[in-house]
Amino acid sequence: MFNSVAKFFVKAFKTPSIRKKLFITGLVIIVFRLAAHIPAAGIDRTTLATLFAGSPLLSLLDVFSGGTLANFSILALGLNPYINASIIFQLLGYVVPSIQELQKEGEYGQEKINQYTRLLTVPLAALQAFGMYALLKGQNIIPSLGPTALLSLVVTMTAGTVFAVWLGELITEYGFKNGVSVLIFVGIVARLPITLGQSASIFQTQDILKMAIFVAVLVLIVGLVVFVSEAIRQVPIHYAKRKTESGLAASSYLPIRLNQAGVIPIIFAVSLVLMPSMIGQFLASVPNAKIASIALAVSTGFSSGTVLYNVVYFLLVFGFTYFYTAVVFNPEKISEDLQKGGGFIPGIRPGKETEKYLSHVLSRITVVGGAFLGVIAVLPSLFQNTLGASNLAIGGTSILIIVSVVLEIIREIEGELVMERYEGFS
Repeated sequence: MFNSVAKFFVKAFKTPSIRKKLFITGLVIIVFRLAAHIPAAGIDRTTLATLFAGSPLLSLLDVFSGGTLANFSILALGLNPYINASIIFQLLGYVVPSIQELQKEGEYGQEKINQYTRLLTVPLAALQAFGMYALLKGQNIIPSLGPTALLSLVVTMTAGTVFAVWLGELITEYGFKNGVSVLIFVGIVARLPITLGQSASIFQTQDILKMAIFVAVLVLIVGLVVFVSEAIRQVPIHYAKRKTESGLAASSYLPIRLNQAGVIPIIFAVSLVLMPSMIGQFLASVPNAKIASIALAVSTGFSSGTVLYNVVYFLLVFGFTYFYTAVVFNPEKISEDLQKGGGFIPGIRPGKETEKYLSHVLSRITVVGGAFLGVIAVLPSLFQNTLGASNLAIGGTSILIIVSVVLEIIREIEGELVMERYEGFS
């Protein structure tokens, strides 16, 4: 097995197009990690580290920012504003006809939506930067800043987010697809040794049984994510205009993945499920006692590991799986393409009937895929109180993203190798 994996990567590195993608992606990642260590001015890092150590919410945010938030670097906001802007336009596509039309216009429409998303990212980043300043100032980590210094801080943080988005788009254009996911993956991997070290230190005082359960859950999650990510429903397709040597109609399969949306629903859901707690913590310090009391209750209710947090997290993952699957898989377009190519599904009429059938199949398997992602996302936190390891809740979401991104990259490399093989015969 090790030899086959080694041969695969050697073959990939020998392929010029893949080697170019690996080089550009690696170079962008190095720039991203270097920028992540440029600190913002005026921060008490000792107090900041203490605050993050005692807050599961902030620790989870730090994981997704790749450690930039705990260090309060210029990239402290990470890609969260861009993700939030993407969520807004995904949802607007279901209620605003003009955006819905853009989503149906293929590559041109997607490019316009991406442009609008980038524009919306700037005010969202500025607002989030100001909110982060107010939150940390309430904890006496940041001193009160004058208008000029505060504007400078907000502009710096906003520019850091725009820079991170640009790096992600560089990877998408010249490296591997979905560069934003790759940068989030890199950030999580960068923090993984610290997370695992904290988990190991907790288990030093625990019995062997709890350690074994932790490892078993970890292995189970990885195995299930790989299994579901690779699971495919094959829909048989026959082509009446194409004949085999025996005179029968040629046939093939339309592969529909069980997890068609990939890792995107997890990223979207995490961004939203953390928002109530962040807003609650921000409003808990206002002078109005009633508002502060409500904000504190919301912040407590949405703390990582609570029942409300897990239920909302599960529903968000499940819902975004449906939303994103509807964006990346269009039964109407596939039905039209099959009809133009003389293809049909046995027993199903071409056209509208094929579209309805594909929508029905997609809806059924998305229920399974969405429920799986939701369960895996909240499963580790269900063991949190039992094992006494707060990092286990972080590990579940992190593992989902790590495994999914790695599988997507390997899948893309395999596609490139297949294309190189066909071009070699031409």
